[in-house]
Amino acid sequence: MIEILSPAELDRARRTGALVGTILQTLRERTTVGTNLLEIDRWTRTMIEDAGAESCYVDYAPSFGRGPFGHHVCTAVNDAVLHGMPHDRVLDDGDLLTLDLAVTLDGIAADAAVSFVVGTADPADTALVEVTERALAAGIAAARPGARTGDLSHAIGSVLTAAGHRVNTEFGGHGIGSTMHQDPHVANTGRPGRGYTLRPGLLLALEPWVMADTDELVTDPDGWTLRSATGSRTAHTEHTIAITEDGAEVLTRPTR
Repeated sequence: MIEILSPAELDRARRTGALVGTILQTLRERTTVGTNLLEIDRWTRTMIEDAGAESCYVDYAPSFGRGPFGHHVCTAVNDAVLHGMPHDRVLDDGDLLTLDLAVTLDGIAADAAVSFVVGTADPADTALVEVTERALAAGIAAARPGARTGDLSHAIGSVLTAAGHRVNTEFGGHGIGSTMHQDPHVANTGRPGRGYTLRPGLLLALEPWVMADTDELVTDPDGWTLRSATGSRTAHTEHTIAITEDGAEVLTRPTR
């Protein structure tokens, strides 16, 4: 299913996106050495409920997971990159943490992710995060009416591969609207001029992610958390954008 939002629905999407961005910023500010992943999940639940919103994750049970996710935010640490299930783990100095959050407010979903180092940052980790941020910026810059999803994929993948990374295509960006995951799929590498033609009112969640020295994933016993097959560090950055008449509007920036 591909949804094209009306102007009224797009206004609602802006509110949802602002909420997601602001929650992620608050979580980043609160998270320090010694923070427990389950504490982050509790903070997230409180902020979602206080806003009158709903988590997209608690009852989420796709074919690639093991039953409902059961938590409010994904917390991926170090070699974990996607769908990190919160568990009883205290963050150490230098841990590389990814927070991935999706909520629904007034019937419209938004999805975003941020990676950052807790405490003392290794320059290699900083570079890994920054390449996903540059790739996301390139994908957003390529997004406009008449462009194709392959144009976005090519822009993202060009940044990642230029930095020496292999790109996994099992998981990538996606359409979003009344539900969290919709068509079209937006892979993190691809050929320009291919795929779905973008139209004003389309929402996309673009999410470049990389693993330092591999493109192969392994799944934790929890059935959800995806890690690099080599144990290498990972990073993941995501925004929800709206295609407008003039280009693309980032919806998931924090409001403070």
